[in-house]
Amino acid sequence: MRTANLQQTNTSGYKFQGSSQELLEAQIIVNSWGSEGKIYNPTREYQLLLRELLICYKYRLDTNFAKMDRIAHQGIEQFKQRVYNIEVSGMKVGQWNRLLSSRNEDNIRKYLQDYLEITEETIDELLD
Repeated sequence: MRTANLQQTNTSGYKFQGSSQELLEAQIIVNSWGSEGKIYNPTREYQLLLRELLICYKYRLDTNFAKMDRIAHQGIEQFKQRVYNIEVSGMKVGQWNRLLSSRNEDNIRKYLQDYLEITEETIDELLD
């Protein structure tokens, strides 16, 4: 019901977190991609180029929800607490968030098996 310029979308992107020198290096890499290199492209080849930058340099994920963490507002904090307290598949959203961002693969695997009945199988087991 809002006009197009006021509609909110769920977006995410990456913000460069490296040093000035690293930024210059990354810019040289991007410039080596040619005149079209700075134009986003969903092709596999272009996505691999972007992944190389993510591997070589420090970035932080910048989502709409992450932006809310940088705003000090009581209403936003109450909203976040309501969202984090919603239970999904046996755990609260906040618990899932902490688990999945922990990078503890053994723990993640255990909880995915226990709560979502997701198991790890070989390709041969899946095809049988």
